[in-house]
Amino acid sequence: MNQKVEKLKGKLIVSCQALPDEPLHSSFIMGRMAKAAKEGGALGIRANSKEDIAEIKSQVDLPIIGIVKRDYNQCDVYITTTMKEVEELMEIGPEIIALDATERKRPGGVSLDTFFKEVKAKYPDQLFMADCSTVEEALHADELGFDFIGTTMVGYTEQSKDMRIEANDFEILRTVLAKVKNHVIAEGNIDTPEKCKRVIELGAYAVVVGSIITRPQIITKKFAEALEELA
Repeated sequence: MNQKVEKLKGKLIVSCQALPDEPLHSSFIMGRMAKAAKEGGALGIRANSKEDIAEIKSQVDLPIIGIVKRDYNQCDVYITTTMKEVEELMEIGPEIIALDATERKRPGGVSLDTFFKEVKAKYPDQLFMADCSTVEEALHADELGFDFIGTTMVGYTEQSKDMRIEANDFEILRTVLAKVKNHVIAEGNIDTPEKCKRVIELGAYAVVVGSIITRPQIITKKFAEALEELA
């Protein structure tokens, strides 16, 4: 593991992403968002697309978790789904590449096991993070040899739809931490400084925080809905 990634231990990674249908969708804006995150104390960035990552790299010298979100017909997997997305990311060289590591199949019915074996054979020196939605998926990703195990997809898949990462004092995270060998990155619905601090106390290697920092429409909605309760 390189020195930049080692500096992530116990620190904050800010997810700087905006999809095409969102107001801040722009590589220029994501670059400035990453710069603001660094000024606020972030030690890493998670970002989507080689274009955004290239701009972010021009603004900050921080380790990056890179992904490519892309929809495929009749496929629920959308985070770094095929070798095409991996190769796009390798062109720009993020320190870590995150893949959907859920039990769901990729286009053509390709399993995670088959896909990850192919990816690691082609890029043996690249660090990879597994975006998981259940404890079982996290344990499987750990066995496959992912460098980092993430809780990114908890609550976002059919098999985890009734779960929340923060439930019962982060019970899912605590279970994963107790059972896996590799580093665990806490991610998903960590929307307060208290939750951020807690996951590190529990033993997470690092913590990713996204929407509550970088999606103003979501932040605004929380305030607006609080006032609507008074109506």
